[in-house]
Amino acid sequence: MHVPRPAPAGFVRSHTRPARPSLVPEVRLLVAADVVALWEAMEAEGGGAGEEPPFWAAAWPGGQALARHVLDAPDVVADRRVLDLGSGSGLVAVAAAAAGAREVVASEVDRFGVTAIALNAELNGAGPIRVVGDVLGDEPPDVDVVLAGDVCYDRGMTERVWPFLTAARARGSEVLVGDPGRPYLPQDRLVAVGAYDVPETEGPGTRRTTVWRVP
Repeated sequence: MHVPRPAPAGFVRSHTRPARPSLVPEVRLLVAADVVALWEAMEAEGGGAGEEPPFWAAAWPGGQALARHVLDAPDVVADRRVLDLGSGSGLVAVAAAAAGAREVVASEVDRFGVTAIALNAELNGAGPIRVVGDVLGDEPPDVDVVLAGDVCYDRGMTERVWPFLTAARARGSEVLVGDPGRPYLPQDRLVAVGAYDVPETEGPGTRRTTVWRVP
């Protein structure tokens, strides 16, 4: 599997600031104060690398719920091999490492995200976290737990992710999905194991976010 060439660490540091996600204050995370400005800067930096939004520069609700879940119930990952699918910022990977995972693999396709994961791991003294690229076209790796936050954000992505998650479960991995109620997630095929009210990243209010298990 191809690992994207990391973006310059100085670029990521200069366009983000350390913050503590509302639901997971134990973790410090590099986030963007202005996502639009960051996106434009990514495009200028990478000659078109900003075609995808900077998902890695925010603490998404599904990731926060998963991170909270593993920190509150560390037996889920303790002394186990863990894959963080669609890692983005590395929030869930960092939480799994802090909860005692024996090995953490973070799958991320955005080269800026690859850099952010390493920087966030360093910021939290977590690691080592091994970063890999797109794993969805391959057989699921030999891990004990798959954690997937906010991966069913549109129909096309769900159609790629769902077969991978069910294949991982069939191979014996525990599979947990964090999702804030997006319509593409097949909830009728899942079992809820936790629910959290995650403060909105912009504006007032909270978003009810569920941690699901693939049975």
